[in-house]
Amino acid sequence: MSNDAERGPGLGPRSVTIYDVAAAAGVSPSTVSRVFSRPGRVSARMAKHVREVADKLGYHTEIAEPLPPRRDNHLIALAVSDITNPAYFGVIRGAEAAASERGHSLLLLDTQENPEREREQLERVLPIASGVVIASPRIPDHQLRMLAKQVPVVLINRVATGLAGVVPDNGRGVRRAVEHLASFGHTRIGYLAGPEASWTDGLRWRSMREAAMELSLTVVRINTQAPTVTGGRAAVQDVLNSRATAVVAYNDLIAIGLMGALEAIGVLVPNRISIIGFDNTMPAGLVTPALTTVGAPMLQLGGIAVSNVMAMAAGARWQHDGALVVPMRLVVRDSTGPLPRP
Repeated sequence: MSNDAERGPGLGPRSVTIYDVAAAAGVSPSTVSRVFSRPGRVSARMAKHVREVADKLGYHTEIAEPLPPRRDNHLIALAVSDITNPAYFGVIRGAEAAASERGHSLLLLDTQENPEREREQLERVLPIASGVVIASPRIPDHQLRMLAKQVPVVLINRVATGLAGVVPDNGRGVRRAVEHLASFGHTRIGYLAGPEASWTDGLRWRSMREAAMELSLTVVRINTQAPTVTGGRAAVQDVLNSRATAVVAYNDLIAIGLMGALEAIGVLVPNRISIIGFDNTMPAGLVTPALTTVGAPMLQLGGIAVSNVMAMAAGARWQHDGALVVPMRLVVRDSTGPLPRP
């Protein structure tokens, strides 16, 4: 890797960071920072090892800056994967309310479904944030754990070993959706998938398969271009080709996009295809037909996460064995109905 390593489609080159060096050298980012800014605080052997790794990666020492001592500045960073997704409205409102109640301010980061952007933005706030909450993170677990060594971290919609987290009960939510469709006689159900980097997507697909096996149903996975209305529209032909009579979508936006595309070609919902979304966002109740969806208490998710990261910043320990699970519920509206007659 060089200092002009690829960042990803359309994003141009990026500089190698201390996180890259730390991961390759098997040390923490703070150790890398000390090697270049305060070499007297690490052993000569460790400094030599880190510098050799940094040279191989093309890390430019002249751009390295030591992290300033973190002070209790009452600033909590909240990173969300897509600020335009209405599913995060409740999370943001709940997080802001919890922070404000305790005299903290909230710094909002929009990572735009891009792991590299997510990592870079989180790196920038490390020196100033008292704690970090990450909703639906796209970076891998080892980078999340590395981040948690620098600042208290609580995850939303993600389980990572050794890290604090708050998650909806996706397994139960998927089960309720599949049972609802099965009660209408549907036996072939499509899952309109989300981003490959999404932990939630993987869990929901696994839960779909488990529920289908127990209920003797068939499920098929249908990939999408993006977890957006546009992504749902673009998947319409794949949905029709799947021969599914019902679809569970990764989120409400995909479901709404699919419904619009089906209407445009004269395929009626739910007369011919039943559709269920996820997140119970505001648009779900405004479209026609109104969207059946699986909802989580988003305000509660944001509030719990911020309350706990503030407590951790004050010295408390995460009290739960793994992530804290909150319930989901099926909100039945007009987009689901009986299996169409031949």
